[in-house]
Amino acid sequence: MKQNVRIAVLALLSASLALPAVAQQTGEATYKAKCAMCHGADGVGNTPVGKNMKVRSLKSPEDIKATDAELFKDTKSGVGKMQGYAGKLTDAQITDVVSFIRTLQK
Repeated sequence: MKQNVRIAVLALLSASLALPAVAQQTGEATYKAKCAMCHGADGVGNTPVGKNMKVRSLKSPEDIKATDAELFKDTKSGVGKMQGYAGKLTDAQITDVVSFIRTLQK
């Protein structure tokens, strides 16, 4: 019985360690599909649409200092000329995108 418990604990631990990587992959895929057209693959906004809309770089001091909750709200509700993604992306997808944006800021 103890052996089964150990195996179950190890399986849960392994799965929990893999979750951030899955979230990052999901966030990256959603970012590429929904955000990169304006914000660019690197998040700087150096795209024709981004330049036209005067998109601020996601690497700007303002966005780096913004909390995850603030980036979540801006993505969900929209900000400036950017449309909101409420009803188009789930909260989980938006959370994953915010996590991916943080990787672009490093």
